Amino acid sequence: MDDTMVVALFRHGITEDNKRRVYLGWSDSSICKTEEQRISPYPNRFDHYYTSDLQRCIQTSHLLFPRVVPTLVPEFRELNFGDWERCTYEGLKGDMHYQRWLNNFEMTAPPNGEHLADFRSRIQVGWHKCMQQSTGNRIAIITHGGVIRSLLAEFAPEPKDFWDWKIPYGAGYELRFTKEHLRRGEKCISLQEVPSTEKGRGSQKRINY
Repeated sequence: MDDTMVVALFRHGITEDNKRRVYLGWSDSSICKTEEQRISPYPNRFDHYYTSDLQRCIQTSHLLFPRVVPTLVPEFRELNFGDWERCTYEGLKGDMHYQRWLNNFEMTAPPNGEHLADFRSRIQVGWHKCMQQSTGNRIAIITHGGVIRSLLAEFAPEPKDFWDWKIPYGAGYELRFTKEHLRRGEKCISLQEVPSTEKGRGSQKRINY
């Protein structure tokens, strides 16, 4: 019996709001039309498929796994930016509250938005829900950049700051655990970049620890 579990974390495709570099949390936004040509079906099969319930993730899931109906997991939404939703740095840079958040985002929350500690707790609820429901050895999760960064900060063997993880749109990472490590909430045993999903491009890079 295989004693390992693979969890693949995919970031959604880019949206017009992403291109404008706005804070896009719980606001719904469709992916760009160009993503329909750029993102190819992912060749590997999984036993279970989960996605954030926001449209940009659902659309990306359909591009990556066109024959699959994923399970929607609201806990895998991006951070709620509250009053700063769809605002830009240029529009907010004169706000002292915003400057305090930039300088210490772990201790400060956007007005009417979500504190980072609550964000991480919410993600953990979704993570444990998926782990308890899944009976196979391979899981795919389509979600947001902040969610992936939070999970990598917790489970990746290589310590990095939250913002140091670079996750391209439509790509991500595969984490491989022993089932015992996963049960105990310990670090994964290997980390592999999900290859670029652009047609005809990309290769896998495995990072073992």
